Amino acid sequence: MVRIKLSTLLGERRMTQIELSRKTGIRPATINEIYHELCERINLEHIDKICEALGCDISDLLKYEPNKK
Repeated sequence: MVRIKLSTLLGERRMTQIELSRKTGIRPATINEIYHELCERINLEHIDKICEALGCDISDLLKYEPNKK
């Protein structure tokens, strides 16, 4: 399972979803879906913009956890 750590990153930076949306140009609804891990896929351009805006690496944003059997 791939986990999205956007909520953690925004909390550490004390940044809101709206602020991230404004910095990246990504729709607030899309940011919200990523934030709450409701999306099934993420556009690579969105990953790039988020990492650039937050000054982080892709490994800071996404984490792989093995599926429970």
